[in-house]
Amino acid sequence: MSTKIHALVDALGNPLRFFLTPGQVHDLTGSDALLPQMAADLLIADKAYDADQRVIAPLTAAGKATVIPPRQNRTAPRPFDQELYKARHLIENFFCKLKQFRAIATRYDKTKINFLAAVHLAAATPLPAAFRPIDDAARYREAV
Repeated sequence: MSTKIHALVDALGNPLRFFLTPGQVHDLTGSDALLPQMAADLLIADKAYDADQRVIAPLTAAGKATVIPPRQNRTAPRPFDQELYKARHLIENFFCKLKQFRAIATRYDKTKINFLAAVHLAAATPLPAAFRPIDDAARYREAV
């Protein structure tokens, strides 16, 4: 049994909402649950969310912009801002932080509600110093 964690994060990579689905479900199922509640004016997502009717059109109708690279099999590729897309690393960093917690990475909990509670707890817990990214500029200032 596997579980996908769908997450919505803010511009700083802080989690806002979570939604769990079975592992075999497509990512768009998570977007159907999370995107109507999105307050931000911009969505940065990966290729799995390149769906005109389920993601792009509803957000455009709500006055929100999207930065989603087109899938390779698209007949008419859409342009997207590659510089803005680089900020998507924040969601990847968030999931890397979650995976530092073994109970999340291996899904110890049997029930969905307990696993979601563990995800919320892990998301709210700051990482130990050994797992935080190193700020090279700060380390250089200390050495000088």
